[in-house]
Amino acid sequence: MTDMDWQEISGGVTAPRGFRAAGITAGLKPSGLPDLALILSDVDAIAAGVFTTSQVRAACVEYCRQQLAVKPSARAILCNSGQANAATGEAGTEDAIACAHALANTLKIAPSAILLASTGVIGQRIKMDALLAAIPTLVAAASHEGGDTAAKAIMTTDLVSKSIALETTIGDRSVRIGGMAKGSGMIHPNMATLLAFVTCDAAVSTTLWQQMLSRAADRSFNQITVDGDTSTNDTLIALANGESRTPAIVQPGAEADKLEAMLTAVCQYLAKSIARDGEGATCLIEVRVSGTSSDREARKIAREVAGSSLLKAAIFGHDPNWGRIAMAAGKAGVPFDQNNLAVSLGEIRLMANGQPLTFDRVAASNYLKAASQGEYLKTDTVLISLSVGNGSGAGIAWGCDLSYDYVKINAEYTT
Repeated sequence: MTDMDWQEISGGVTAPRGFRAAGITAGLKPSGLPDLALILSDVDAIAAGVFTTSQVRAACVEYCRQQLAVKPSARAILCNSGQANAATGEAGTEDAIACAHALANTLKIAPSAILLASTGVIGQRIKMDALLAAIPTLVAAASHEGGDTAAKAIMTTDLVSKSIALETTIGDRSVRIGGMAKGSGMIHPNMATLLAFVTCDAAVSTTLWQQMLSRAADRSFNQITVDGDTSTNDTLIALANGESRTPAIVQPGAEADKLEAMLTAVCQYLAKSIARDGEGATCLIEVRVSGTSSDREARKIAREVAGSSLLKAAIFGHDPNWGRIAMAAGKAGVPFDQNNLAVSLGEIRLMANGQPLTFDRVAASNYLKAASQGEYLKTDTVLISLSVGNGSGAGIAWGCDLSYDYVKINAEYTT
């Protein structure tokens, strides 16, 4: 990831000053893999959140929404990747509260300073004995170099951990934003099972930080799809602790724009990582739409195309069946004149002015094949470009192909 205004650095969520993290094996997963993560700020941090819009919401989601409504700040995020604790009734709610109190007692801070996230099989309560017993070990393991271990401890069917950190200069001081995420299946957020955590050492007002995060989510996590299924546990939490010692950003302006642009870049990297790591996927699909009357309309068309199961299956089979692109664009619920539709696959033009073009099918198929064999998040991307008119609106969405392995993974998920 490159941009004139920032550079990529190592460290993930612990790259920003004043943050520690840890990931351990608490015995929550049958596999014995790491399953409990902690992100900890040395001082109170401004907290913002974006959560699933599903009517069936996990206990941790309800807990965080309530906490942030009362007090938009936090010191710690506790995440378990063993059990979703969704659709678990009052007992699940009590478990969530007990987790927060146990961590607060160990850290000697108020329970209201704890935020929670969980992922795993829906309908399963947390293995509380194992989790509570592991909290002292988790806290003791927290370090300023713990970002990578925390990122690994939130994984479920993910094949790779997902983290990023960027650094820029605001005023005469460096400001850093780090992030980590998990997600591979049940990815169709509307704020995928998606969890994402962002840390920042800038000082920023509560209202601005929430607005920035909501807009960043709309341009990143809300623009990815793997399978069209929205999780009960989707959670995006961002903490800003002010430890960079830069002047507080309290109103819109150049510095706020710069911080939001870097926040969006972090979120987009994590979102693309999730889409690329879709269960059974062999490539990332990036859909770029232009010519609509608004960005919102363009994003809606892009997401519809990226989510088409027929198109995703064709891409897996290296079949340049562009009719499926046109079909998906047409059913997005955005009015446009089909005579203005233009479609390209990479540099290969397939359709213009609503009419099919003669193209090299072998070259188009080879383009799809090359992406399936490409380097992770570098040369493994299938680019689909659509223009639907002359408007100034533009939008991007990301998805992945649909392989035999997706069905195999999900046919045997709990058996």
